[in-house]
Amino acid sequence: MPTSSKFPSSSSCTRRRFLMETASAFTGALILPALVRGGGPTPRSAETGPHIAFPTDPRERIAIASYPFRDYITPLDPGTTPGTEPHTRMELKDFAAHVVAKFNIHRIEPWSPHFISKEPGYLAGLKAAFENAQVSVVNIAVDGAHSIFAIDAAERAAAIAESKSWIDVAVAIGSPSVRTHVAAAKDSGPDMTRAAESLRRVAEYAASKNVVVNLENDDPVTEDAFFIGKLVATVKSPWIHALPDFANSLVVLPERQAYDALDGMFSQAYNICHVKGMEVSAVGEKFKVNFARAFGIMKHFNYKGFCSMEFDSPGDPYDGTADLIKQTLKYLS
Repeated sequence: MPTSSKFPSSSSCTRRRFLMETASAFTGALILPALVRGGGPTPRSAETGPHIAFPTDPRERIAIASYPFRDYITPLDPGTTPGTEPHTRMELKDFAAHVVAKFNIHRIEPWSPHFISKEPGYLAGLKAAFENAQVSVVNIAVDGAHSIFAIDAAERAAAIAESKSWIDVAVAIGSPSVRTHVAAAKDSGPDMTRAAESLRRVAEYAASKNVVVNLENDDPVTEDAFFIGKLVATVKSPWIHALPDFANSLVVLPERQAYDALDGMFSQAYNICHVKGMEVSAVGEKFKVNFARAFGIMKHFNYKGFCSMEFDSPGDPYDGTADLIKQTLKYLS
């Protein structure tokens, strides 16, 4: 997802400080996957954490995010004026077969605004369509509206309930995880104590449903990579993990710190990351990803999870996604 251009001072965002603050709290919480072919979750308790049987074939580790195709999928992206969209739109239920036909990929990562409903009948229809296309969901990228760190207790409760509802959606369609958004609060800046308290309640529910909850370095204020790293370590649950995005931190941090941030995110990642080649700032400045460096960080931490293609640059998302697949296959092989 896109980011904007505010970032913390360099003195507070060094790799050494980040790793020192997070490593001790996180040790023991990270449950590494078994290196076996597959892709579905197997039951685990809240204490032992999740266990996803990840595939080892590079192509089978690739998923296609629905977010880059928001001009092609209904409902409309909130920023689109009805009647102005240039493309014929498909529903999310058709996206899985479309991905197979266009890219020969059998895994997807749906974006929450592309769900028409959370009703059981609609979700059952989605699952059936995905199964018919022989496609599995690796994660749901959720954009939440409520804040887990707000001072207002009712607002925090709404955020927790929102996350729980998407965990239920994940169960219904067979997704092993969700990406929970850390939304801004009207009455507070990011607060570690309140955020961790809220996420612990989400983690407890996620454990009961065998669903992993991921946090992405997305929003530069509420989801700064270093804040996310400390939050994951503070919650200290094997059901809460980081979701590294290759490009987002490049937009808001100096290059060295951005790759330090990616390093820290991968140290806490489990089952999903976002592969991007470039991100564009709010003022149009382009930031290109050094793929060799990014995939090198991934391999350093022995990451065996899925790589979701999230093209988010000017141009055709089909051509852009095809290029991301090509680059990912090169570095995973």
